Amino acid sequence: MNNYVSIFGLELNINPVAFDIGTKEVYWYGIIIAFALVMGYLISSYIAKKDSVSQDTVLDIVVFGAPAAIVCARLYYVIFSFSEYRQNPIKIFAIWEGGIAIYGAVIGAAVTAYIYCRAKKLDWKKVFDVCIIGVISGQAIGRWGNFVNKEAYGFQTSLPWKMGIFENGELIFVHPTFLYESLWNLIGVFILLFINKNKKFSGLTFYSYLIWYGLGRFFIEGLRTDSLYLGPFRISQLVALATLLLGVIFIFYDLKNKPKLNK
Repeated sequence: MNNYVSIFGLELNINPVAFDIGTKEVYWYGIIIAFALVMGYLISSYIAKKDSVSQDTVLDIVVFGAPAAIVCARLYYVIFSFSEYRQNPIKIFAIWEGGIAIYGAVIGAAVTAYIYCRAKKLDWKKVFDVCIIGVISGQAIGRWGNFVNKEAYGFQTSLPWKMGIFENGELIFVHPTFLYESLWNLIGVFILLFINKNKKFSGLTFYSYLIWYGLGRFFIEGLRTDSLYLGPFRISQLVALATLLLGVIFIFYDLKNKPKLNK
């Protein structure tokens, strides 16, 4: 019963544990996230060849950015749900028990990548344009880890594409918000590829990601039941709105200053 999940009329029995190594359990969630990271790297690496960005640069950003993403994803979650750890602060480090946020991961990876580009005297906008397509590709894949874990779902619904799960021993049907975001990101991949191919100045692909992902996440977050809150506001909606506006501001700023397309 705990492993039951249905979607589009398909009834599945999914064990979150993929296999055991000795006494250690290996979860599908971790496998899916690792696969998303590898695919994101491969996609960005392929685009880098066409955009005159060193593939070593992409690999370095993955190597440095991935650990930063994990730490910041956890830190983001802990900051906005600290009451859960007030009685037992050591639990803050128990990341294997769950509790990470994708926005924290993206922010941590972006800051790390920016510092790397500045240290190496690279055009950060050009590098970000290449890497962000891999990021959104990885996000599209990674959301299926939420499906396996039966988490990050929305309010109850009777729509044809509803997802069925057991909650407190009762079968309920909810919005598959993991699917909404996965599909939104997949569409975003093709949009960003088109923009990157036809862009007039460096940074436009990255700015477009901020707008596209922010727009989708703002509305999808409104359907979820597990949001982190700051007072009456959903934190991810606030961040989504901020990133969307930031993307628009960057585009208008660069259009006004007419930057060149660096090749």
